[in-house]
Order: sequence, then structure tokens, then C-alpha cells
Amino acid sequence: MDLALLVIYWALQAYFWLIIFTVVVSWLVVFDVLNTKNKSVRKFCELLNTLTNPLVLRIRKIMPPLGGIDLSPMIIIFGLYFLMSLVEDALRHTQGG
Repeated sequence: MDLALLVIYWALQAYFWLIIFTVVVSWLVVFDVLNTKNKSVRKFCELLNTLTNPLVLRIRKIMPPLGGIDLSPMIIIFGLYFLMSLVEDALRHTQGG
């Protein structure tokens, strides 16, 4: 049980950081620090979008961008943080403390 909870926690944490990294890269593209005309940069951005878009697009269907600001990554981050705290509590409970 502990191992399964740890794997779930690590997966949630990895996705948490992946979402943050995707947001930062998107800002770098918007501010023209990264140029998507470069094939490597474009492929890297496509990879990030492929990994994060399934969840992001579902949130966008429920809550579209407000005034040009996309809040879906923030909602996902809060949700992941909430899930990680639940898993942490479960880990503490299974370890007896």
C-alpha cells in the first residue's frame, strides 16, 4: 500500500512540475525568448502540449479563458496540490504517525 501511494504521489508531483514548466515555456514563447520557428523548440513545445493538453483542454471546456487569461493551468495546479496533500495524509496514516 505504501509503495502504491508513493508512486501516485510521485506521479502527481511530476505532473505538477510539468504543468508549471509548460506554463513557463509558453511565456518564453510569447515573449519571443524561444523561437518556435526553430525545429527543436517547436518539437519540444509539441511534446509538452501533448503531455499536458488532455487535462488542460477538459478544464478549458468548463472554464474558458477570462479576458485573454487562461486559468486552466492554475486550476490544475490547485487540484494536483489538493490530491498530493490527500496522498500525503494517507501515507502518514499508513505509517502510523
